[in-house]
Amino acid sequence: MGRQRGGRTAHAAEGGPVAGVYPIDTGTCELAEDNVNPHGWVLKVNGVESSHIDLTDPEHLDFEYMRWMADLIGSRWQCADRVRALHLGGGACSLARYLSAVYPDARQVVVELDGKLAELVRRWFDLPRAPLLRLRVGEARAVTETLTESSRDLIIRDVFAGNTTPSSLTTVEFTGHVRRVLAPGGIYVVNCGDTRDLVKARREAATIGSVFPHTAVIADPAMLKGRRYGNIVIAGSDAPLGDDPALVRRLLGGGVPAHLWDDAQVRSFAGSARVLLDAEGSPGESG
Repeated sequence: MGRQRGGRTAHAAEGGPVAGVYPIDTGTCELAEDNVNPHGWVLKVNGVESSHIDLTDPEHLDFEYMRWMADLIGSRWQCADRVRALHLGGGACSLARYLSAVYPDARQVVVELDGKLAELVRRWFDLPRAPLLRLRVGEARAVTETLTESSRDLIIRDVFAGNTTPSSLTTVEFTGHVRRVLAPGGIYVVNCGDTRDLVKARREAATIGSVFPHTAVIADPAMLKGRRYGNIVIAGSDAPLGDDPALVRRLLGGGVPAHLWDDAQVRSFAGSARVLLDAEGSPGESG
C-alpha cells in the first residue's frame, strides 16, 4: 500500500481510494484529495498530473481538454448509440468513465502501459466491468496494430511519458493504423500538449490531415495564439467534423471558452509543417 496521508481513510476498508504514494511498474503514482471538491481525487504519475475523478459524478470532467473531447464526441453520437471506443492511455480512466455514463451501451477498451497502475485504478474507482469497459495492459501502438479493420468508432489518444507523447504515437505510419481500425464515420481524437511555439501541434495537424480528409482543432484562444503552454485537441475523420452550431456554442460557453477550427483552418494552421515519420525522432523537431 502507498504512504497514506490522512483524509478520507474510510475508503480504505471499502477498497476505494486512499491518498498516498504508490509504487507502479513505471515508477510511482500519487493519489491526492481534491481540496475543492469533497468527492474529487487527483492522480499524478511520476510527478505529472494525469487525471481527475469525481467519485459521485462520472460526468464531471475537471480537465478542460477532456470536456472539449466530450463535446466533440457528443456532436457525432446520441446517448443511445453503441459506441465502440478505444482509449490509448489510461490514467484514472476519467473519459472512459464519462462515456460509460453518457453512452450506457458503449463498449470500451482502455490500453494502459502500466499494469500495476491499471490494477490500482480498477480497485480505487469502481469502473464498469467487461464487456462494457476492459482494461488492457500493453503498449498503445503495438495493441493498435493488432486490431481488426473498422472495429472501432472512436479512438482517443491521450498518452504521455512525462509531459511528452511518445513519438511513435504521432507519426503518419501510426495514424494510418488508426484509420484502418476506425469504422466509416469514426473519429480519431488526440490530446496534443505543446509550448508557445506550437511546432508539435502544427506537425501533428499536418500528419493527421495527411491521413484523414476531415480535421478539426479545439483549444482556447490564448493557446492557439501561442501565448502559453497547454493542450490542443486535434481530430481526424473520413466524415466532416465540427459542422454542428450547437458544438460551437457549447465550447464557447464552457468554463474555459474554446474555439473550434474547421478543416480549412486546421490546414492553414499546419501550413508547410512536415508530417511526422517513424524514421524521425521527437515531434518537437522543427523544419
